[in-house]
Amino acid sequence: MNFDKLKEVFLVFAKIWCIAFGGLAAHIAMMEKELIEKRKWITKEHFLDMVGATNLVPGPNSTQMTMYCGYARAGWIGLFVGGGAFIAPAVIFTLILAIVYAEFGTVPEIAPFFFGIKPAVMGIILGACVKLGKKAFKNIQLIVIGIIVTILSILGLDEVLLIIGGGFLGMIWFRVNNKNKAASFFAPALLLIKPTIVSITSNSIFLAFLKIALVLFGSGYVLIAYLDAELVEKLGWLTKQQLLDAIAIGQFTPGPVLTTATFVGHQLGGITGALWASLGMFLPSFLLVGLLVKIIPLLKKSVLLSKFLLSVNACAVGILIAVTLKLGFDLSNSWQSVILMVLSIIVAFKFPKISAFYLVIGGALLGYGLMLLPV
Repeated sequence: MNFDKLKEVFLVFAKIWCIAFGGLAAHIAMMEKELIEKRKWITKEHFLDMVGATNLVPGPNSTQMTMYCGYARAGWIGLFVGGGAFIAPAVIFTLILAIVYAEFGTVPEIAPFFFGIKPAVMGIILGACVKLGKKAFKNIQLIVIGIIVTILSILGLDEVLLIIGGGFLGMIWFRVNNKNKAASFFAPALLLIKPTIVSITSNSIFLAFLKIALVLFGSGYVLIAYLDAELVEKLGWLTKQQLLDAIAIGQFTPGPVLTTATFVGHQLGGITGALWASLGMFLPSFLLVGLLVKIIPLLKKSVLLSKFLLSVNACAVGILIAVTLKLGFDLSNSWQSVILMVLSIIVAFKFPKISAFYLVIGGALLGYGLMLLPV
């Protein structure tokens, strides 16, 4: 065991976490600059292979990249150290914000800040829809699949069924060779795990987020769709306003956007709920990356699986678009919210490189100012 390499892995990814605002693309760019250009841990070709491989499994791509790079530098223990150094600070920071929110979020002097943050999130999410859509909708077939899934999601169909159905529709449409048929059931087998959840307990919180983590293809922002479908619409554990608060708080934290799960877990079950939700959300990534380091060559050669996942990504973006439309409608209940939402969208598209952090801070300040104005 090389403790010097493990220490290096920990410090590097803890450093990256501190500045990791801006989502997946920003995280990947930071890693490329730090690990390839500066430290030369791996070659650019190897790095690109890892970026592609993490798109073949559910979970947060940038977080899985930290695990992968940790493995490349320091072996199996490096995998856990790299992922842990990126996840743990974000979980702790989000938990602190959740505790503060639980204490002050409904106090009149503090509530206006959260009022302004909610519409600001719409600009961030809509920007993500456009960016992800450009990547996911690569041809007319994927565009059609995305449109179908968006419409069906708005009509209330189960997101897991839409993901599975869209994936298989894509495979049929692309007329892929049957020789890779066995590999095609790897991802769907995970998607079919559907625990029965009745009441809010530590176990049910863990299972709910474990289920979401196992079907979370596309981007961390797609988590919004699954949280809305599972915890708001199906289980009734959260209101849409609570979900928006959770999304907004998640934008304050550098690192993986999936630490939104930590915030939601705290809303459901306090500190214990936050820890169980975080474990359910991130545990599959450690296991899947550990599996990927052994089967990447097979996955890269699987035409059928790659076509399935192309369609899954299109479905995930379609679901995200549907949820964005629903949330936008829910926010249109006051003139202040409409103004803030329009401004956030304009800024997000006019200045695409602006950090989500600044959009959220700006929304908080503007929201506070608008709430102080006489009606």
